[in-house]
Amino acid sequence: MLATRPGTERRFRPEVQGLRAVAVLLVLVYHLNPALLPGGYVGVDVFFVISGFLITSLLYREATTHGRVSIGGFYVRRVRRLLPAATVVLLSTGVVAYFLLPVTRLTDTAWQLAASAFYVENLYLARQAVDYLAADTPPSPVQHFWSLSVEEQFYLVWPLLFAVWALTRRRLRTTARALTVLLGAVLVLSFACSVVLTSQEAASAYFLPTTRAWELAVGGLLAVGLAHGSLPERVRLPLGWLGLAAVVASAVAYDDATPFPGWAAALPVLGSAAVIAAEQGSGRLSASALLVTAPARWIGDMSYSLYLWHWPLIVFALVLTGRDGLGPLDAAVVAGLSVLLAWATKVWVEDPVRDRGLVRSGRSALAVATAGMVSVAAVGGAAYLQVDRSGSVTFDPAVHTGPAALGQSAAPDGRWTYPSPVNAEDDVPLLYDDDCQASKEATDPGDAHCVYGPEDAGTKVAIVGDSHSAQWFPALHEMAKEREWRLYLYTKSSCAFTDTMTTDAEGGAYEECRTWNRAVVEEFAELEPDLVFTSSSTTSKPVGVDSAEEGGSAIAGGMSRLWGDVAEVAGPIVAIRDTPRHQRDVVECVSANTDDPGTCEVTEGEAFAASDPQEEAVRSLGDEAHLIDLSDRFCTDGVCPAVIGNVMVYRDAGHITETYIRLLADDLGSRLDRTLS
Repeated sequence: MLATRPGTERRFRPEVQGLRAVAVLLVLVYHLNPALLPGGYVGVDVFFVISGFLITSLLYREATTHGRVSIGGFYVRRVRRLLPAATVVLLSTGVVAYFLLPVTRLTDTAWQLAASAFYVENLYLARQAVDYLAADTPPSPVQHFWSLSVEEQFYLVWPLLFAVWALTRRRLRTTARALTVLLGAVLVLSFACSVVLTSQEAASAYFLPTTRAWELAVGGLLAVGLAHGSLPERVRLPLGWLGLAAVVASAVAYDDATPFPGWAAALPVLGSAAVIAAEQGSGRLSASALLVTAPARWIGDMSYSLYLWHWPLIVFALVLTGRDGLGPLDAAVVAGLSVLLAWATKVWVEDPVRDRGLVRSGRSALAVATAGMVSVAAVGGAAYLQVDRSGSVTFDPAVHTGPAALGQSAAPDGRWTYPSPVNAEDDVPLLYDDDCQASKEATDPGDAHCVYGPEDAGTKVAIVGDSHSAQWFPALHEMAKEREWRLYLYTKSSCAFTDTMTTDAEGGAYEECRTWNRAVVEEFAELEPDLVFTSSSTTSKPVGVDSAEEGGSAIAGGMSRLWGDVAEVAGPIVAIRDTPRHQRDVVECVSANTDDPGTCEVTEGEAFAASDPQEEAVRSLGDEAHLIDLSDRFCTDGVCPAVIGNVMVYRDAGHITETYIRLLADDLGSRLDRTLS
């Protein structure tokens, strides 16, 4: 039974500040070293519940006290509380990024600076999460602004609900129960959306406001309930500890493989709500006794600035050290500097703006918001112009000879590399612009494939496989124009042309791939292609197999079965051995070493897998399948350069640029002729 309390009571909640400390420390430790706290990302969910609780408490108090909600006043308070510190961090981060980050990362950073300033960073990242070509994009120093964007988008809707309720409360005498039903409906719909989208597309679902709104709504419903009373002390004591344990347990038990948010988010969200519902206990044995200690409240007071500063410092530290992760000393330095900057920002930015009333009216709030957005956009624009200047190299056949330079003594000149490192990731086959690469969800090749070449062509050639097959399209397209072929494309993201059940990006069974491949064989029965080209990444993994050797054999066995079926309805199958792969960001390496691109080469042993399943499949099929090995056009003298003949070989760690592949058309053609003869 709730102990009654006036709905207009305004109280400072020190235990909530302590809960903020828990949230930011979870996120900080997770980002410094995920191995220490693999589920520390749930700290963001704790923040969502706290924000929903505090904002709803403010709006409910205003609606019940004054009979209305001032939308303008609400946003003035939001600007005063959030924008000054956020703008300082964004501007500082943008300036440092301009001078410190490799030019290859400035375009994405510039866009994310603008997205963060306009509070749409979560939507930018959600789009990027489903963009196959952007899957390997390095993290930007401002991507943590996604959570702030979710909150601001929530704040566009939430005050309006209370304004409408306040109006109907005066005129129709609606009660708090009607408001509870309304907020509950938001919670249920958003949670259902979160569960469904997380099961279908977890990468983008993580960032969407529709999958996160329920977490803020939980805090909102709690605020309305606690405005009218509190739980009995005998319930609050265990509830506080259970809630804190739930938050910590999720931070320890979850990891990056946990489907999130969805059902899994319920544990930290309800745990946070339980801690808030327990309030500040009267005994020393309550959870709040821990949360209201001076250190906890001190960290909680500067939690917002600490969240803002820690991530860009981590990104910059990784760039300076050249490593993928921080060592113990590096992590300690970054943590200490984060706390120092957070404290300084609170004392010199947050507190003066709040305490001195520097943003009082809607006009001043609009001026502050506009100035912040424009200044951040200007810094991002400067970074974008730097990228534009760096990418001004144009293709010259006399200079950019590509594979023709193999075996020659002249070293490549990094200043004239084409495509330039800043443009390399966009140097992709035409088929991507034509939307010919089937998505993960596609299962019907009749809806997704594309056709190139004259209708009356005498030879029909099919290309099938994953992106490592699609990357050969430029060379095959050149050959098709010379030999009057008609090209039929049946490529699908991360889908090797095998009958073996492989895993998808999340590690689950890639059933759509297997269905697609069987459907392609049925298409071939009607099309009857004269020649079938395929190639596949050697990183494909079968379901339920841990050993790389066993996995390769399983993939090869599936290829043999599938290719055997193809051979009954089509001409010869030609498999192209998988291309070499780098273990680091080769484009970023070339950008940082334009004076000596040779620094970025790798040995053949590092670049190639121990075996390619396609070789085993070809051997098992005899004359029905053939293998073309162009490894010597990527590597020479035991090493695989990143730049050959002033042409950038790679557009990322595992894919070849469109330009270099196109320059291999003659090599591919001559070896095809020898192979088939």
